[in-house]
Amino acid sequence: QVQLEESGGRLVQPGGSLTVSCAASGRTDSVYDMAWFRQAPGKEREFVARITWSGGATDYAASVKGRFTLSIDNAKNTGTVYLQMNNLKPEDTAVYYCAGRSFGTTQYAYWGQGTQVTVSS
Repeated sequence: QVQLEESGGRLVQPGGSLTVSCAASGRTDSVYDMAWFRQAPGKEREFVARITWSGGATDYAASVKGRFTLSIDNAKNTGTVYLQMNNLKPEDTAVYYCAGRSFGTTQYAYWGQGTQVTVSS
């Protein structure tokens, strides 16, 4: 099992920056990649970005490419994924969820509880 806990969400003004974090613990040696998803009120959850546990590859949704950056600080049985968000827009307002996917699987089986990011003046 892998445990995930997000932190760092808060109110930020449009054009501002914010970094949210996801602390992973447990069987992280089984994790292939980590991802961020977000869900705005009244909307479906959507993919934001992903990074392999090794940090060698990243992928971003078109809506955040060039504004958001993923990084990972990993170690045996633990690690932290950082999502740096720049030039934030009101449409970035959502609950941001961290997720983990194991080697050999297609679904993200591990999820955190979410952290609220609100972009408003």
